[in-house]
Amino acid sequence: MSPRLVRADRDAVRRRDTPLSITVDGDALPGVAGQTIAGVLLANGRRAWRAGPSGAPRGVFCGIGVCFDCLVTVNGEPDVRACRRRAADGDEVATQSREAR
Repeated sequence: MSPRLVRADRDAVRRRDTPLSITVDGDALPGVAGQTIAGVLLANGRRAWRAGPSGAPRGVFCGIGVCFDCLVTVNGEPDVRACRRRAADGDEVATQSREAR
C-alpha cells in the first residue's frame, strides 16, 4: 500500500478556523485563531519586519523565542517576540528597529 499524500490547503484552513484581523503598521492583515503574530505576517507574504544594525532585513530566524530577530511592538508593548505571541483579533502591531530595544 502506498502512503497517502496530503496537501495543505490554506483556504480550507481559513474556512474552518475562526478568522481574526491584526493591524501591522497601519495595514489590516487577516489570520486565524491560534496563529502567532509571525505566522500571520508570514502567511501574508511578509518575510521581514525589522532591520538589524546594518540595515539588513530581519524576520523569523529561530522560531522558538531564543533570538531577537522577530521583535515587534504589540498594543504599545515593545520587544515582543512575534514567533511566541499568539495573535488576537484587533492587535495593533508596529515594526521596530534594533535601536528601539
